[in-house]
Amino acid sequence: MKAGWLPKLLITPSALLTLVCVYGYIMFTVYLSFTDSTILPTFEWNGTASYTRLFGLENWSVSLTNLWVFSGLYIVLTMVLGLSLAILVDQKVRAESGFRSIFLYPMALSFIVTGTAWKWLLDPGVGLEHTLHSMGWANFSFGWIKDAEMAIYCVIIAAVWQTTGFVMAMFLAGLRGVDSEQVNAARLDGASPVQIYYRIIIPQLGPVFISAFVILAHMAIKSYDLVIALTNGGPGRSTWLPSVFMYQYTFTRNEMAVGAASSVLMLIGIAVVVLPYLYSELRKGNHG
Repeated sequence: MKAGWLPKLLITPSALLTLVCVYGYIMFTVYLSFTDSTILPTFEWNGTASYTRLFGLENWSVSLTNLWVFSGLYIVLTMVLGLSLAILVDQKVRAESGFRSIFLYPMALSFIVTGTAWKWLLDPGVGLEHTLHSMGWANFSFGWIKDAEMAIYCVIIAAVWQTTGFVMAMFLAGLRGVDSEQVNAARLDGASPVQIYYRIIIPQLGPVFISAFVILAHMAIKSYDLVIALTNGGPGRSTWLPSVFMYQYTFTRNEMAVGAASSVLMLIGIAVVVLPYLYSELRKGNHG
């Protein structure tokens, strides 16, 4: 009897903290989105007025547009580079473990560190442009981080650099699990390496593609610290994402209800990506 209650007793504090501090605050945020809260929370029901105002704000439209650009390029580039690196490392190269460590190292850094480092690197006054000018490349120019049209691509570059190694590790694990008998049979039939990868190996990596997409998509939707450290949302609103919008309206512009409404929509976006994946995985587990 005691042995059965002891594990439950040990996990109860963590379960209660999760229930209150995660799910409790999620529900509180949802409720705030239906109030007229400004600088401080209020509990007077205001219907969907906050959502109506949110959809009418140009800043929200800009944030969504930036999110589409950021998430689309971020996910595609990270998956392409991650798969390419995984295929390269899978060729039984020397010092494979060293290469894996190098490619995985950026993921060990926080997004704040990554954003700060890339801010220094891309700043024309102290970074790459300044260094090349001092080496005699006077005509070299790379001021994307100061350009409202190009700054979002600086965020994409930094994000891709940080997470490509992680996606590479996922694809590498998938490549090591490919049925070798099919590959050997294709080689005996005279198939080229490109044909083997295109027709046999890559189709077997479907689950890895789905897993990588889900992880990258939810990271893209909730990206905040990298943007703040790298560009602080600027120049102007050129690198605003929904997370930056939420912070600005909740804590800077004193429109807490609008900020809460934006965070609820972000949560719905993440749920749309994650829940179908979790459901399919649970079904596989139950049928397995």
